[in-house]
Amino acid sequence: MPSPSAILHSCYYHIYNRGNNRQNIFIEERNYRYFLQKYAQLVTPYADTFAYCLLRNHFHLLVRVKNLDEIDPAWQDKKPGQVFGNFFNAYAKAFNRMYNRTGSLFENPFRRIVVTSEAHFTQLIVYIHQNPQKHGFVDDFRNWPYSSYHALLGAGPTRLQRQVVIDWFGGARPLEDAHGVVMREAQVAALVPEDFD
Repeated sequence: MPSPSAILHSCYYHIYNRGNNRQNIFIEERNYRYFLQKYAQLVTPYADTFAYCLLRNHFHLLVRVKNLDEIDPAWQDKKPGQVFGNFFNAYAKAFNRMYNRTGSLFENPFRRIVVTSEAHFTQLIVYIHQNPQKHGFVDDFRNWPYSSYHALLGAGPTRLQRQVVIDWFGGARPLEDAHGVVMREAQVAALVPEDFD
């Protein structure tokens, strides 16, 4: 696989990866929680998050790397790729300690696709949330607890950019309605050249 392009400030990205040799990166409920806790600690100060989905052996994130002037000065010397790399390494080290394993947990390098249009952004959010159903983990993606779907449509506190997402869809109801249509394979292929199993 060729080296991916550098992650840049002020750009939107679909960031995704899977376990090395397609192994599970989440085994118990506490793993999902810990991943999100470390993400909030190590990535949220540096990037806005619009959607996520954590599956047994892979994950998807839709983010915008903040402008330098939006980032705390203590974080400004870090390169965006380093921020995500540090997060993945922190999770992998904790996971390895927890399960008495060694070696790489994630495939390297992690994948990233620049999100270049509003249509790409909105379709990607639907794709990310429908992923558990697509891969057969649940019959209805709305029953998968480890995605941002319910947080985006809810009213509780969230670190997600909820209002931005709702506005891009033209309201909460259009956001919900867009999720009611299962994406076709051709749409998926256009969004993610290498869809994970």
